[in-house]
Amino acid sequence: MENHTHSTTLSNTSSELGNHTDLKVHVFNSSSELLEKLHQRWSKVEKKPYPAMYSSVYGGIILDPAIMVIPIDDHMVHRGHGVFDTAIILDGYLYELDVHLDRILRSAAKAKISLPFPRSTLRSILIQLTAASKCKKGTLRYWLSAGPGNFLLSPSGCPTPAFYAVVIDDDFSQCKEGVKVITSTVAMKPPLFATMKNVNYLPNVLSVMEAEEKGAFASIWVDEAGYIAEGPNVNVAFITQEKELVMPLFDNILHGCTAKRLLELAPQLVEQGILKGVTTKNVTVEEAKGAAEMMYVGSTLPLLPIIMWDDQPIGKGEVGELTMALSDLLWNDMVAGPDTQRIPVPYIE
Repeated sequence: MENHTHSTTLSNTSSELGNHTDLKVHVFNSSSELLEKLHQRWSKVEKKPYPAMYSSVYGGIILDPAIMVIPIDDHMVHRGHGVFDTAIILDGYLYELDVHLDRILRSAAKAKISLPFPRSTLRSILIQLTAASKCKKGTLRYWLSAGPGNFLLSPSGCPTPAFYAVVIDDDFSQCKEGVKVITSTVAMKPPLFATMKNVNYLPNVLSVMEAEEKGAFASIWVDEAGYIAEGPNVNVAFITQEKELVMPLFDNILHGCTAKRLLELAPQLVEQGILKGVTTKNVTVEEAKGAAEMMYVGSTLPLLPIIMWDDQPIGKGEVGELTMALSDLLWNDMVAGPDTQRIPVPYIE
């Protein structure tokens, strides 16, 4: 796990002038010398952003951020042959771990990645990792890869698949401020890759960068047929003028776990007479931009209101009441939902 506060050991003058004859690259003669250097860098970080990591290559949990690394010849690193998922840690509970774990297994099957352990073992590792981290609020991210072996295109030289996981200390909170978005001009992933949560996120990165360059928070993908697809790493939902919650079909996009949970919870607002209905269907750009309210749906949000799209206001151009009612539903589920949604972490104090 790379520390983003590091600085280069090479001479800036040499780099700028291209004078490689004066460049002297340090050679680390021992692992202890390298570890000392890494510890020096991490000693400048006041709070560890990654309190714990698991690696099947190491065969255990790592608490020292200086050695939270993965092999460079892992097929996930140099060929993008890996899948991942994320669960939320909130108030000492893991939220929706099982549905996210089920999804990474589906993604792994599509990516033809074998499991290094049974599902029950993976689940136990993730719970123990969270306990060892002592983190009460953050995210738990985990990867399945074809594993290390060589640098070839085929994973046939990677004898054992790998499992990695890291706890990320993150002080997120319920989103109550609206954001601006744009329609992405970056080509979206084809269905095979869009429906599995894989590590090939370059289109996602470029779409966010495009949005930021235009002063927006993120972007919206529209498919070739002209229907709304998804955001760069979130689903998108709308409240129609008739007060109906609408989400695009999940046939060609990632079926978000939070989006799925929202569709399960939203009928409560229908019963209360607040919403008129809940549905998934193809949504045209014209229909979407004519919505009364709009939102991103994702794990750490859980809902993020969208008030402006391509410099045009959505509805009244302000955070909508129904958006916040749905956000409250999800947030309350995260904080005090049923045992099927929240797993207590067995911390050892």
